[in-house]
Amino acid sequence: MTSSKTLRGIFLALLAGTCWGFSGTAGQFLFTTRQVDSGWLTVVRMLVSGLILLVWTGLRHPRSLAAPWKDRRQALRLVVFSLAGLMAVQYAYMVAIFYSNAGTATAIQYLGDAFILLYTCLSARRLPRLPEAAGLALALAGVFLLATHGRLDTMVLSFQGLFWGLCAAVALMLYTLLPAPLIRVHGSRPITGFGMLIGGAALALAVRPWEKAPVLDGAVLAGMAAIILIGTVLAFTAYLKSVADLGGVKAGLLASVETIAAPLFAALWLGTPFEAADFAGFFCILAMVVLLSLPGLREEKKALAGRP
Repeated sequence: MTSSKTLRGIFLALLAGTCWGFSGTAGQFLFTTRQVDSGWLTVVRMLVSGLILLVWTGLRHPRSLAAPWKDRRQALRLVVFSLAGLMAVQYAYMVAIFYSNAGTATAIQYLGDAFILLYTCLSARRLPRLPEAAGLALALAGVFLLATHGRLDTMVLSFQGLFWGLCAAVALMLYTLLPAPLIRVHGSRPITGFGMLIGGAALALAVRPWEKAPVLDGAVLAGMAAIILIGTVLAFTAYLKSVADLGGVKAGLLASVETIAAPLFAALWLGTPFEAADFAGFFCILAMVVLLSLPGLREEKKALAGRP
């Protein structure tokens, strides 16, 4: 039974990461072939995904929808998470794809793990430990390779692509840290659903997507369905189940297969060209994720060993 549960968790975590990688490539497809606006795409994705998650939650656990709003502090934290976390990471990631490609934007976004480490070290007033320092060095090397292909006199990644990728990484840090107390109390579905809905509504006021709506042909509708159903609903559901089966650190580590899936989908589906330096950069950032996950894996192993 345990072995079956573990295998299921591994499969679902890898499925979630692959779905996220496919979703980013679907966004690149819409940008490059249908000239879809990144703000419009982000707003529609967030609003529709938020509605799906909230309806799903309401049908299964209707009381959980009102619970986050009963406490003023929790409600304020949810609004801040919606804007500074979910809205920011979704929008910045899509704009980074627009200015670069799905593989590069995904890899740079994963620098959020390095920013979380830096925040942790500053909070604890300590220096990074040896594996953590190695992870940070790999993160810098990965960004350097992606941005310059290893040449000091050349910038192959546009300034906008690098800037929005780094914005996505900072937003990923906030997206990870802000909702933790809320999720412990209320679960992840209602918090993510409300976050998507609030963030999408706020972003709509800022980018006015009704003025930038594309022609809704079959390709646009198929791409949107892939992003919403596969890249959000399916990926989110699979990842949550994998966390329950494996634990958060191991599931997150396996889901980082997204950094491999996104460039592969981009290369095979859209013909996006990547050089050896790009793949070296992807490897450096994936290696960073592994190194920074090691302490958490040890803690989870100790916790499991201590169970009666």
